[in-house]
Amino acid sequence: MPRRIRQTYGLTPAELRTLRALKTPARVQHFLDELAYQYADTAGSPRRALHERKGHCLEGALVAAAAFRLQGRPPLIMDLEAVHDDDHVVALYRERGLWGAVAKSNFAGLRFRSPVYRTLRELALSYFEHYYNLRGQRTLRAYSRAVNLSRLDHRCWMTAGDDLWCVPELLIAARHYPLVPDKTARELPRLDRRSFAAGMHGWVRHNSPSNGESIR
Repeated sequence: MPRRIRQTYGLTPAELRTLRALKTPARVQHFLDELAYQYADTAGSPRRALHERKGHCLEGALVAAAAFRLQGRPPLIMDLEAVHDDDHVVALYRERGLWGAVAKSNFAGLRFRSPVYRTLRELALSYFEHYYNLRGQRTLRAYSRAVNLSRLDHRCWMTAGDDLWCVPELLIAARHYPLVPDKTARELPRLDRRSFAAGMHGWVRHNSPSNGESIR
């Protein structure tokens, strides 16, 4: 029988070796954790992140989605929408019908999730208490449906040299679902000092915006 040819998606042999070595979601998360966190208005492809060894949440999610694709999983990402704060993007995976996530973040609690969540809503809610700005305000409000990046294969999302603004555009256009009623959100207390400090473990310092927003 002829040997089955594996899809390379335009990646180089070295890039394929790096991504294929990430055989489990936990290994993907470890790889993202080792990337330098960058504060930048960019939307780099997995190729750029691999070569530059840095990225923020969107770029980390793209790297994870590319690794998942090479594992035979669909390249799925999800947007977490916030107020008085930046959105956060996570890469999704599923095992035995349950959802988990992998993410690059400057906040300790906004990264890996084990596959124990029955719905995307449950998964999104697991980030709620860890999602806060530099004023200690809980800021997560909504989550998007799962977005399959294969829709952007014609834009070469895995290998493009230019910024992939088509990805955040696709996330913005995706249907979002609220997590908490507006009245409840307005009455939320600020995070206590101990929980605030725990979530900041490993935080990369930057000149933060004066309005209390923070980079995910």
